[in-house]
Amino acid sequence: MLLALFGIVDLLLDVLRWIIIIQAILSWLVAFNVINTSNDFMRSFLHALDKITEPLYRPIRRVLPDFGGIDFSPLVALLIIIALQMLLGGLARDLVTSGVA
Repeated sequence: MLLALFGIVDLLLDVLRWIIIIQAILSWLVAFNVINTSNDFMRSFLHALDKITEPLYRPIRRVLPDFGGIDFSPLVALLIIIALQMLLGGLARDLVTSGVA
C-alpha cells in the first residue's frame, strides 16, 4: 500500500515536471513571437499553465535574488522535484529491503 502511494506521488511529480518544462518552453516561444497569443486557445492554454505553475514559483521567487530579465524559478522548481523523487525512490527501496512494504 505504501509503495503504491510512493508510485502515485512519483507519477504526479513527473507530470508536474513536464508541465514546468512545457510552460518554460512556451514562455520562450511567446517571448520570441513564435507563438501568437491572440489565438484564444493558445492564450487560455498559457493562462492555465501559469495558474498551475505560479503557486510553485512564488515562494522560490521570494527567496531568489533578482537576476534582471532571467527567471530561474522553473529551474529551481525542477531541481526540487528531482530531489524529492530521488528521496522517495530511496525511501521506497529502504522499505522494500526492510520488508515493511
